[in-house]
Amino acid sequence: MEDIRAYIESGILELYVLGDVSPTEKQQVEEAALKHPEVKAELDAIEVAMESYALAQAIEPSEKEYDRVLNSLLVNLGDDRTFSKARTHTDDDHKVVPINTQRTVNFYKYGFAASVFLLLVSGVALVGLYSRLQQSNEIISSLRNQNQHFANQVNLMDEQISIFRDPSFRFVKLKGTPKSPASGLTVAWSQTKGKVMIDMADMKLPANDQQHQYQLWAIVAGKPVDLGVFDAESKSDTSGMKEMKTVEQPQAFAVTLEPRGGSVNPTMDAMMVMSAI
Repeated sequence: MEDIRAYIESGILELYVLGDVSPTEKQQVEEAALKHPEVKAELDAIEVAMESYALAQAIEPSEKEYDRVLNSLLVNLGDDRTFSKARTHTDDDHKVVPINTQRTVNFYKYGFAASVFLLLVSGVALVGLYSRLQQSNEIISSLRNQNQHFANQVNLMDEQISIFRDPSFRFVKLKGTPKSPASGLTVAWSQTKGKVMIDMADMKLPANDQQHQYQLWAIVAGKPVDLGVFDAESKSDTSGMKEMKTVEQPQAFAVTLEPRGGSVNPTMDAMMVMSAI
């Protein structure tokens, strides 16, 4: 049922009614209408809506404009003078009662012209309706993307909150070094999972420039192990926790300021925060 609803909301039915589909798409719509009553009902509703819209948007032209349009349409439809030319009469012709065909011919010609004019007006109305449908589809697509982004954000926040509820995580507060005594950073580490997270929202580090990044290190068996880089003012990260590389049995955590992209070994005189576990 969700697939049928998605098919109906895709806009293909509106394009079918407007005749703006390929032969393959036309066949697919007709097969879907025969197979699914809800598709047939939606097609009928779209046809009624477009017809009602065209009638509602029809504009009654002024008498002057009406005559101008009709005269332009009738230029090549015929010359009324051809019906008024006299022919040579015989004596027997006086017995025939003449029939005035000019008024009848004019009636059908003007009726045909009026039909063409209404068709043109309806076409303009349908073009406007199609444009509005396209705009509506774009708005719907934008709203769907926003909803998906919002859902992803909610899922991310739920995952971050679960860290604080997980008893396997241990929170280590890294303190500032003499190089930056006011700095501080909280690292969450799970011994059973090996996961390492840093609290971006509560981070207290000076803003780094475009040529440098902060790099997190773990001291394992007396040797530094790279756990990844991060920026102090990254707008995409300051909303919560940032996951770093995994590590097992660390003895301490430290952060140094390194060239952008990180270093193989930590720059000891650029160490900002550190704390043993």
